[in-house]
Amino acid sequence: MAKKDYYELLGVSKNVTADELKKAYRKLAIKYHPDKNPGDKEAEDKFKEIAEAYGVLSDPDKKARYDQYGHAGVGGAAGGGGYGGGVNMEDIFSQFGDIFGDESPFGSFFGGGRSSGRRGVRKGSDLRIKLKLNLQEIAKGAEKKIKVKRYVSCNTCSGNGSKHGNSLQNCTACNGSGQVRRVQQTMLGQMVSTSTCPTCNGEGKVILERCDVCFGEGRMLEEDLINIKIPAGVGEGMQLSMSGKGNVPSRGGVAGDLLIQIEEEEHPELKRDGTNIIYDLPLNFVDAVLGKDIEIPTVDSKVRISIKPGTQAGEVLRLKGKGLKEINGYGTGDQLIYVNIYTPKSVSAEEKTVLEKLRDSPNFQPKPGSGNRSIFDKMKDFFN
Repeated sequence: MAKKDYYELLGVSKNVTADELKKAYRKLAIKYHPDKNPGDKEAEDKFKEIAEAYGVLSDPDKKARYDQYGHAGVGGAAGGGGYGGGVNMEDIFSQFGDIFGDESPFGSFFGGGRSSGRRGVRKGSDLRIKLKLNLQEIAKGAEKKIKVKRYVSCNTCSGNGSKHGNSLQNCTACNGSGQVRRVQQTMLGQMVSTSTCPTCNGEGKVILERCDVCFGEGRMLEEDLINIKIPAGVGEGMQLSMSGKGNVPSRGGVAGDLLIQIEEEEHPELKRDGTNIIYDLPLNFVDAVLGKDIEIPTVDSKVRISIKPGTQAGEVLRLKGKGLKEINGYGTGDQLIYVNIYTPKSVSAEEKTVLEKLRDSPNFQPKPGSGNRSIFDKMKDFFN
């Protein structure tokens, strides 16, 4: 099933401001929150969809990729998946809960037992890789398995950095909240400020005994085999995103993203122009005059085309639908064949005699308006 447009999901326009986006998401998140809709699978799915949409549109980099390439640019077609793909609901609560303030549906607003002042979840760093694709892979789409070194959660301690995963206790300095409050007396009265707890660095927990495997980091550097699905029609410099396939932060949090930058391998005979494929056809002069069936390459095979008698230099032939798919649409480009008449630099004495006889023939004399127009005029006719 095709994913819904993120702007439509949140009911906003493409030029929405950050504040308007936050208000729209907040309103919908409260409406579809699981605590308000117990046992309603449809509401839960809707809640995940709007969280995914907000996660993309609130990030300037992801929003730019989405505006240019659609879902494919932010992982929708690269196998990354969004919040609809089995994400832990707590990840959504933690990542976006801070935008709701005291009325957070992720806190005690619905009786969920979560503190509205809890710190936001930490996110690991993103990873960036370059992926080379040939023209056929770009035309058809591809599935690649690549090895990436990235930080993953330590299995021994379940990612919290403590021995056997249970050698933790609440920080006594902040009572497990991760934040400390300071009250100062001023001329205007009491001023209350909140800051990250320096004892536990905002984690709310302190390690009593470190994990023997990750030495308290809660993560390990491993080589991970990742399956990447590349949609048809991607282009040079395009960046795809796979959510959650980057580095995991130390001692718990949400993994960063894997950013995949596309590079195109040069084809020996074909060139790309948007969704169209260009082929320069070097045509023998005699074949241009008499016509001939010729085999030419396309992206996925070879095809035979008929060159009509009297074909002119600069003519452009079209193979409908033999180009590339539009990555964010339903159209397919064409293959354009540019005819170039080959002129030999030297000829034999016999060939020269034949050509001398042809030179003065009336059929070989260029005539104004007889079709011997410039390539620019022919291109105008072709595209008009």
